[in-house]
Amino acid sequence: MKLKYYAKSPVFGRERNFEQTIEMTEDIRGIESQVVNIYPELSYETFEGFGGAVTEAAGYIYSLMNDEQKKKVIETYFSPEKMNYRLVRVHMDSCDFSLGLYEAMSNSEDTELKSFSFERTEKYILPMLEDVKKTAGENLKLMLTPWSPPAFMKTNGKRTGGGKLKSEYRKLWAEYICRYIREFQNRGFEVQRISIQNEPKAVQTWDSCLFTAEEEKSFLRDFLYPTMKSHGFENIEVFIWDHNKERIYERVRDTVDEETREMVSGVAFHWYSGDHFEGLELVRRLYPELKLIMSESCLEYSIFDEKNIESVTNKLCHEIIGDLNHGMCAFYDWNLLLDEKGGPNHVGNYCHAPFLYDVEKKKLLPQKTQEQYEMFSHFICPGSVRVQTTKFTEQIDTVAYRTPDGRIVLILLNKGKELEAVNIRLGKMVGSLLLPAGILAACEIEM
Repeated sequence: MKLKYYAKSPVFGRERNFEQTIEMTEDIRGIESQVVNIYPELSYETFEGFGGAVTEAAGYIYSLMNDEQKKKVIETYFSPEKMNYRLVRVHMDSCDFSLGLYEAMSNSEDTELKSFSFERTEKYILPMLEDVKKTAGENLKLMLTPWSPPAFMKTNGKRTGGGKLKSEYRKLWAEYICRYIREFQNRGFEVQRISIQNEPKAVQTWDSCLFTAEEEKSFLRDFLYPTMKSHGFENIEVFIWDHNKERIYERVRDTVDEETREMVSGVAFHWYSGDHFEGLELVRRLYPELKLIMSESCLEYSIFDEKNIESVTNKLCHEIIGDLNHGMCAFYDWNLLLDEKGGPNHVGNYCHAPFLYDVEKKKLLPQKTQEQYEMFSHFICPGSVRVQTTKFTEQIDTVAYRTPDGRIVLILLNKGKELEAVNIRLGKMVGSLLLPAGILAACEIEM
C-alpha cells in the first residue's frame, strides 16, 4: 500500500510542489505516538463539491482581462485537472459586490412583472458564467440568493439599511424570485438551490433585509414554496438562514417544524463569527435530513490587514476542515475574482479573493488562498464520502474522505510553529511523514 503526500511547502518555497511517495508497512510494533488514525468503515455524509460566487464585481473585472488571463482563471477553478469547482453562487439583484444598486423591477403597480429586466445580470455576470459552463460542462449548478427585495417592497423604502419585506408584497416577492430562476433556466443554466435571504439578521450599509425565524418560516410556507410549486420548481432546494454559525441551531429549531420540514432542504451558513463547529453538530444530530452548506467565506480587509493577508489564510483552512468534520456537504467561496483593491464594491467593503487583477498594470495575481483551496477541491472530489479520523494533537487538523473510485484522501493542516512527525495508520498498515509548520497537505492512499 502506497501513500502519496502532496503539499505547497513553505519550507521548500511557495512555488515548489512538495510530492513524496511513502510505502505503508504493517504496524508490527503497534505504534502509539504521533498517530493519525483513519477508519473508512465509519462513514458519514457525501460531499457535493466546491465552488464560489460570480458577482457583478467579479464579472466586471473578468471583462477587463485578455483571453489568456480569462482562460487561466476559468480553467484553474473549473477544470477537473485543477480545482474542479462545480458550484456557483449568484446574487439576485445587487449586493455589495456590485457596481451600484440595482433591481430588476421597480414599478409597484406592476403585479405581473411585465417591466422585469435581466439586463444587469446579462451585462457582466452571464458572460463569465457562460465561460465557466464551457469548462465545467453540464455539471455546473447554480445557487441563487437575494440580498434585498426591491425598495418599494420594503418597510424602509430602500434596498440598504435592513428594513423588512412588507406583508402585502410577500406573494409578489415570491413571484420575483421565481422569475429569476426562470431567467437562468431559459438561458440553459441549472438552478440547483436558492436561499431565502442573505444574512437575514444584518442591517448593512449595502443591500440587506431583515427576517426573523417566524417571518422566514411563514414566507416560505405560505408564499415562496407554493409559488415555486406552481412554477414547477418544487425540486429546487431551498436553504434557510444563510448567515453566521453562532445562531444556526436556534434558526433551524425555530424555522423547521412539521409544516415546513418537507420544504427545507438545508441550512446555509457563513464563517464570519468564528468556529461554532458544535452548532453544526447540533443541527446534524437533531435534523439529519438537512444539508449543511458553507455559502460564503472570505477574508475581509476591514478585519484582516490586506498587506499581510497570507499570514491569516490558514484560518480559512482550519474553518473548512472543522466544517467538513461536522457535516458540511458543500462549500462556496465568495468572489472568484476581484481587483487589486479587493473590489469593486459600491460601499467600500473590500475583501480578498483567490485571484486578484491589477487593473492599471493589467496583471493577474493568483493568491495563496487559491493554492490552499485547490488542496481541498482537487482531492475531495464530488461524491466523496467523509470517513472518521482521530489525531494525537490539537496542533494538527485532519479530515478524510473515501473517493468514488475507492481512494482514501486525508487532508492535514499543521497550525503549530514546529515540524510534526506523523504516523498515518489505516487498519494494520502505517506510513510515516514529516509535516512542516504552517503547512496544508493532502495524502492519497489507494486501497
